Amino acid sequence: MGYLDTILFAITLILGFGLFSINIRKIIRNIKLGQDINRSDNPAFRWKNMAMIALGQSKMVKRPIAGFLHIIVYVGFVIINIELLEIIIDGLFGTHRIFSFLGKFYKILIASFEILAFLVLLAVLVFYSRRNIVKLKRFIHSDLKGWPKSDANYILYFEIVLMSLFLLMNAADLHLQNVPGGYSHYIKAGSFPISQFIVPIFNGFLVSTVFILERTFWWLHIIGILVFLNYLYFSKHLHILLAFPNTYFANLNPLGQFDNLESVTKEVKLMMDPNADPFEAAPVDENVVLSKFGANDVQDLNWVQLLNAYTCTECGRCTSVCPANLTGKKLSPRKIMMDTRDRLVEVGNNIDKNKGVFIPDNVTLLNNYISAEEIWACTSCNACVEECPVNIDPLSIIIEMRRYLVMEKSAAPMPINAMMSNIENNGAPWQYNQQDRLNWKEE
Repeated sequence: MGYLDTILFAITLILGFGLFSINIRKIIRNIKLGQDINRSDNPAFRWKNMAMIALGQSKMVKRPIAGFLHIIVYVGFVIINIELLEIIIDGLFGTHRIFSFLGKFYKILIASFEILAFLVLLAVLVFYSRRNIVKLKRFIHSDLKGWPKSDANYILYFEIVLMSLFLLMNAADLHLQNVPGGYSHYIKAGSFPISQFIVPIFNGFLVSTVFILERTFWWLHIIGILVFLNYLYFSKHLHILLAFPNTYFANLNPLGQFDNLESVTKEVKLMMDPNADPFEAAPVDENVVLSKFGANDVQDLNWVQLLNAYTCTECGRCTSVCPANLTGKKLSPRKIMMDTRDRLVEVGNNIDKNKGVFIPDNVTLLNNYISAEEIWACTSCNACVEECPVNIDPLSIIIEMRRYLVMEKSAAPMPINAMMSNIENNGAPWQYNQQDRLNWKEE
């Protein structure tokens, strides 16, 4: 590469990684809009959780076929991009296959990259057919109409193009390595078990033409990777990066355990205290800011729930096991997470547009994105939480919105209001007093 190529390559890298850095900062800013929550307990178990679930894909393989194919794509894509390091060094310093001095190990590396690239191509084709030809139920759900469906296919196209460019680049490189007497700086290096079968397509081409093609594939491959990296910001595939912190900060409590509101807990304890004067006014602490009960917008949720929203893979496993959804109810846990993310992005754009300040837009997550009908359809069974391959918790968001409706708006459904009134008046959910509770035994 000449000096002009090196400068152009450096500019391309700076633009690509610079834009990626800006997008990552936006995501972090948006997540920090959430309420504070402490997830620093039991770090050893959290690291283990992250290693097993995010890195080891332990929950993915519960569905063996999809899990195995996903592992191929995941491992292949990550490992193949180790060669990105060699491309960057070659691009910046004008070298070619800088790591070829590793000898046999380098041959093994390149060979393994090629085999993985081929396996990734096969796996992606299977994924494409499952989504667009076989049309599995969870991939044709109403949640995925429009952009979500297109986004999933764009990712598959990206992976096909990147893997194909990688193999074509290697095939052209191998052709130039085998030019009698050598050609330019194309030394014999690497082993090419897959691309060797592509080499014949260059037979009959001028050597200079193959050189141009090799450089074209090389440039398109690195540009494609940088474009894909920045596309992640707009895509469900953010989970490639966020699955790791998401599994680390996941809730470690038993799935059926809900958190109590501190203010309500204090009030109940005061009611239960025999020494407390029920007519005495509660002490006022000027340092305490009165908080809203529950959540009706993304800023009311905690930052882990917002991290969950950005991490959602839209795989639909949660919705496919949701008993409410399976019986025809409107609730879809996947939609809950997608709506939360969409609203969070909208809030972030509002802040960007108004120079770092959120200007109320008369839109809220509850009602404008998620209806009361959806959240009251939930049975709180935790099936969605158990099924999620990256430990996302849609139920926690549903519970917070329910709390808001009940405690801020007194807007629970009529059967629930009747039940709570009966508990208050009769000490039981049924609409008759305690004295009549055992009358059934006389019949």
